[in-house]
Amino acid sequence: METYTDVLLVTANVGSLFDNVGEIQNEWLREFYKTVHKYKPQFIALHFQEVGGKDYTVNMGHAESFFWSIESSEEMREFDRACIYVDNQFKAEDSFTALGSMYFIHKALKNIYQYDFTVKDFKAVSGKNKYVGSLDRVTTAEKEKFPKNFWPDFKWSRKGFMRTRWIIHNQGLDLVNVHLFHDASNLIACNSSPSIYSANRAKALRYVINRISDSSNTPLPFFLFGDFNFRLDTLSLVQYLSTSADVQTVKKDSSNEVEKIICEAKDNDHKVLLHIEAKLFAYLHQAVFREDNGKALLKYDKEVTAFHDVVREEQILFPPSYPYSEEYTKPTQYMNTRCPSWCDRILMSHAAQEFIHRREDAERSVVYNTLGPNVCMGDHKPVFLFFTLKTNHH
Repeated sequence: METYTDVLLVTANVGSLFDNVGEIQNEWLREFYKTVHKYKPQFIALHFQEVGGKDYTVNMGHAESFFWSIESSEEMREFDRACIYVDNQFKAEDSFTALGSMYFIHKALKNIYQYDFTVKDFKAVSGKNKYVGSLDRVTTAEKEKFPKNFWPDFKWSRKGFMRTRWIIHNQGLDLVNVHLFHDASNLIACNSSPSIYSANRAKALRYVINRISDSSNTPLPFFLFGDFNFRLDTLSLVQYLSTSADVQTVKKDSSNEVEKIICEAKDNDHKVLLHIEAKLFAYLHQAVFREDNGKALLKYDKEVTAFHDVVREEQILFPPSYPYSEEYTKPTQYMNTRCPSWCDRILMSHAAQEFIHRREDAERSVVYNTLGPNVCMGDHKPVFLFFTLKTNHH
């Protein structure tokens, strides 16, 4: 007999929700609840990164109340079971990841079990289970910060992954919350193709995939969703954006170090088309990132292709998810700090893609999109995947 379970996966880098406390949060929650109401999933997985924001020592308390407001909300009352994991232990510098994962199970969903990594067995999920702290002693989640040598040039970052493991109607799956390294400087990102940062991310992502596929627990189909910080191939993109421009490289007086790259139009008024500095990426025709959902730029989105041997992704039909303006009144504008890119993704193993049920009715089949495209959600638009899980059970 086949069983169909509607599943909603969401990934959200929520750093800016806590850096401007309160302003964006209500909109953010409204968009999330609207999505739950529209798709009526029976199982929801929410993966958060940068819980507490940049100023986490001050704002971690706000972050916790954000989690509890979701869990206790009227909109979520039909979900009678929940498992919540918040790594808020910022004093434990060698293990703090700022990751948070929330899982909600609808009262209509029976036959759901969660894995205990200590006893290596599945147990039925009941009630509301909340784990806040370092999570080291939590037996139903595995959390790891990336080894320090993965990111040699920078101060200790909050990047890592957290995994939980489930059975839904006889189908086992791993759900992995991941946060990979960002681009520290736009200028360094332009130096080579692929950039040094993209090589760092690739190494970390291979590490995660190897860890969840190793033999210490029987490997299962998996969904890997989080802020991968994937960036467009900056060197090729800059060449494309400045095809008909004069490119000037400005160096610091004393050293040979590049300080900025300026691309000017060749016509009489010499408009600056593109201006790049370490933390500035200002492109005159920003609309290119939004029109047709940025489709013309997808060919520069190459980081995931190196992983096609092990992961798949639904087709991207939404504009780059980062870096949106944090100004309330400019919800569709990008900030001029970074080149817009598809940082927030939902990837799956080949085996996981096999059990996504594809209906003839495309409207209700599989939806891969951003949350809140027209409201301010912070610098990252959350990304969600809605699908029906097809399982066979006897």
